[in-house]
Amino acid sequence: MDCPDYRYEEQAMAGGALRVAGVDEVGRGPLAGPVTAAAVVLDPARIPDGLNDSKKLTARRRALLHDAIMQTADVSVAHASVEEIDEINILRAAHLAMERAVAGLRQRSDMVLIDGNMIPRNLAVPAQSIIKGDAVCLSISAASIVAKIRRDKLMWDLAQQFPGYGWETNAGYGSKSHMEALQNLGVTPHHRRSFRPVHNILYQGKSITR
Repeated sequence: MDCPDYRYEEQAMAGGALRVAGVDEVGRGPLAGPVTAAAVVLDPARIPDGLNDSKKLTARRRALLHDAIMQTADVSVAHASVEEIDEINILRAAHLAMERAVAGLRQRSDMVLIDGNMIPRNLAVPAQSIIKGDAVCLSISAASIVAKIRRDKLMWDLAQQFPGYGWETNAGYGSKSHMEALQNLGVTPHHRRSFRPVHNILYQGKSITR
């Protein structure tokens, strides 16, 4: 299995950057909950072993790596709310969460490496987009792990307040059980009304619960 490496960070440093942040987001696809982004500046001398695209890791491995990243790196996590997603669309909201994550780092970064093919328009720092960055760039891999762990925890917490939708296991994605719960229990304040399955249920005249 190919693993991410540190070459993108080294290229940025060769160009004069001292602090290079990797940025990734999770939660574009779910029907409920915020979109979450993380920015991570790794310490080149203390990079945790085994960093990879969060989707390629077991839940236990992700949790262990999350803790290792938090102990060794400068990390910032930020969100864009359901209201913001519905107001400005999911792509802009994902970029907003990224911008907030970068702004929240303890020290300003000189270069940002972004997962994907688009750079958020309001980043105050020079940036490079890297397609499939979470699989090839260590800093983005670290950001993908942190973002997923944090959003999953947030959705687990919301599941305790709004039981029946399965958010503790489906993280707000449109699983079969989640779709059935939407039909039977209705739409919560944490559902994205601009997403078609939710919009359609509201349009059918289903009651809004809680």
